[in-house]
Amino acid sequence: MSSLKFRSPLIEKRADPWIYRHTDGKYYFTATVPAYDLIELRIADTIEALAEAEPIVVWRKHETGDMSHLIWAPEIHFIAGKWYIYFAAAHTGESHPEHETYQHRMYVIEADDPCGLWQEKGQIRTHLDTFCLDASILQLNGRVYYIWAQKDGSIRGNSNIYIAEMDNPWTLKTDPVMLTRPEYDWECSVIPVNEGPAALVHDDRVFITYSANATGVEYCVGLLYADISSNLLDAASWTKVVEPVFASNPERQIYGPGHNGFTVAEDGQTPLIVYHARNKSNISGNPLDDPGRHTFVREIFFDDDGFPVFQ
Repeated sequence: MSSLKFRSPLIEKRADPWIYRHTDGKYYFTATVPAYDLIELRIADTIEALAEAEPIVVWRKHETGDMSHLIWAPEIHFIAGKWYIYFAAAHTGESHPEHETYQHRMYVIEADDPCGLWQEKGQIRTHLDTFCLDASILQLNGRVYYIWAQKDGSIRGNSNIYIAEMDNPWTLKTDPVMLTRPEYDWECSVIPVNEGPAALVHDDRVFITYSANATGVEYCVGLLYADISSNLLDAASWTKVVEPVFASNPERQIYGPGHNGFTVAEDGQTPLIVYHARNKSNISGNPLDDPGRHTFVREIFFDDDGFPVFQ
């Protein structure tokens, strides 16, 4: 069994990390910056080299109005010959007076060249005009699926996980389907949250990880799975694992792991998990004001039943 090792953490003070390996073999890294005010890219030939790569600012927040506050969780994807970065932004830093959430909506920018000019393609509109964030993309069998987290005022908690097929990279084609809501104690003990979905295809299954609970040491990763040949837009196709699959580990000084993505090693095959975590358990004040969420990368192994092992 191989065991790839990467510097730990790979990049400090970068939350909600995403690493995409393109067909040119290069790695493209983006993440939430502590000031929540811009989107940056790092590009390198290896994962380790991302740590030293010079960040390129590709977009800055607006001065006022939409997309002027709290720029969170960018993800870079390559769809039908063009580059896209999905992210969440708010028009204010204040909480919603009724829902007690922030007031994010989801947006996307497009480019022909990731180092060139990025153009705003607008808001990704869903079935609800509510707090939403953490959009991710799954491309499978000629279809493009949009997976995200969103508040439903009739359901307890900050957000649930939804999936829909896309008509184009900024427009949904099908009605959203809810895949999971916060229900177990490990998802709800501080704040009921399901967010940060990411898809992983392995053998005959599609897995979706998601992050649960508040953003301190209680933050952890849950897992959904479906048969690769099933209708992914049917909630009945998905099974939810009843325990977290990745959680705080004091022995390794990993606290609150979550908001992960997936990539592959330089061999183009070995799957890797990219996630943020803290290396301390004591956080004063709002955890979102603490910049100590760092980017980590680890190899993924699979058990005898074909399920990913992250711990």
